[in-house]
Amino acid sequence: MAPFWNLASVLVLALAAALADAKTVDGRLHGNIARRPSVPIVPAPVDAPVTSHNGTALPPYNQTYLFDQLIDHTNPSLGTFKQRFWTTAEWFEKGGPVVLFTPGEANAQPYSGYLTNRTINGQIAQELNGVTIVLEHRYYGLSNPYPDLSVKSLKFHTIQQAIDDLEYFAKTVDLPMAGGDALKPGQAPWILIGGSYSGALTGFTMVNKPNLFQAAYASSAVVESITDYWGYFEPIRQFMPQNCSADVQAVIAHIDQVFTSKNTKEIDSIKALFNMSALTHLDDVAGALRNNLWDWQSLSPSSGYGAFHAFCDALEVKNGVSAGPKGWGLAHALPAWAAHWTGGYYTDLCGDEDVVTCLGTYNATQEIWTDTSIDNAGRSWTWIVCNEVGFYQEGAPINHPTLVTRLVQPAYDERQCTYWFPEAFPIGTLPVPRVDQTNKAYHGWFMNVNHLFFANGHRDPWREATLAADGTNFRSTPGQPLAISDGFHCSDLSTTNGNVDATVLAVQKQALKTIAGWIAEWKPTKH
Repeated sequence: MAPFWNLASVLVLALAAALADAKTVDGRLHGNIARRPSVPIVPAPVDAPVTSHNGTALPPYNQTYLFDQLIDHTNPSLGTFKQRFWTTAEWFEKGGPVVLFTPGEANAQPYSGYLTNRTINGQIAQELNGVTIVLEHRYYGLSNPYPDLSVKSLKFHTIQQAIDDLEYFAKTVDLPMAGGDALKPGQAPWILIGGSYSGALTGFTMVNKPNLFQAAYASSAVVESITDYWGYFEPIRQFMPQNCSADVQAVIAHIDQVFTSKNTKEIDSIKALFNMSALTHLDDVAGALRNNLWDWQSLSPSSGYGAFHAFCDALEVKNGVSAGPKGWGLAHALPAWAAHWTGGYYTDLCGDEDVVTCLGTYNATQEIWTDTSIDNAGRSWTWIVCNEVGFYQEGAPINHPTLVTRLVQPAYDERQCTYWFPEAFPIGTLPVPRVDQTNKAYHGWFMNVNHLFFANGHRDPWREATLAADGTNFRSTPGQPLAISDGFHCSDLSTTNGNVDATVLAVQKQALKTIAGWIAEWKPTKH
């Protein structure tokens, strides 16, 4: 008999289906909490019919299927839970590969576009006559072993369990198509694809499960877990407009100087300028301004203007004239930033929430910390952050240029872990993520795996946790290529980005050629 909680989770699936997309998937948890390294959404065609090579009508891309996944791979007696997946055999021909993708730390329902040739996934499947699959990661969306995200439930939310999920799915699933029960590894070549965290998961899986997947593609893969991830802002500083960078640095240096002084008049003046007088903690005030920099993560070669460029224009365009490379200076930039913040940006960020609710992080009773309902990607991701990967996006070290306040350091985020999960981390302690253990287990920057293609973008804010990080100088090899475009975060996953950026297209073409060669080497396992 299945455990009670497993039966309850099936009921939760039914009751919550209509709410599957209710919570944010943009990677930002809260007005003053860091971005997740999320895969960008690529929407699938909504009304277009799906047909096979021979014209047979197929289920729509958004048709949801359920797989019985093990709750605990170390103890199968605990039973299974319903893990959602989506698939199409649009291009499949006998002998073709199975292309498996998980978006990672998000509700996977909006990601059905990754079944199509709007993405590198579909390009590979189309060229090699393969099946595409999108698999929802455990503890995201509606793929939950238990009906809540309490600490007790999250016991089985680990990187290793997620890796084991991929193996068990590949070896066990009967795909809903003719011959779908005969496409296990050994019967057909499998290709694993991921981006960002799921790109790292792709690399981790290739390390941990050798010979399971014939080929893998990891985009913007954050393979090196880092607690103090101040490097998030380095690619932004390097590639944003120079005048904007200069003025942002000037404003932040001034705010840090004032906030660490004892001049209450000047402190209150800055708080009032940004309509943040109600915030009593200065690290919350200064840390909130990271939001304007986090908007960089939403950029892509095809994204157009965007909130980040609107922010820089607000600082650098005065009376129709743009500042030179050194910017306008503090006297203009500080009030210009404040006017942009109060003139609409805060409302876009926080809606009708008051400033303490949206930007404050010191009230342990706030709903953001205590909401244990499922389909809460922020909570699920923060569990992994606090325990295994870190990635706290903080100010740069002293004597290094910084775009964000140095008042925000790892202790700021570690304190919040105790609010999210007081049963695991008693309030008053500062839990340090086990990043060394994670890097040792899955080899971090130093993974060396055959048939693993890494793709990166120079302008990716997550670049410094990837093999393309400054100073790493990892070589691209035939067995483990490293291809770098001028793109942003996971830009190479999108076909549209390749259409508008020749460097992204070059990465995609290299990947298609390389993976086709690896698949040609595959031979079925003899029984």
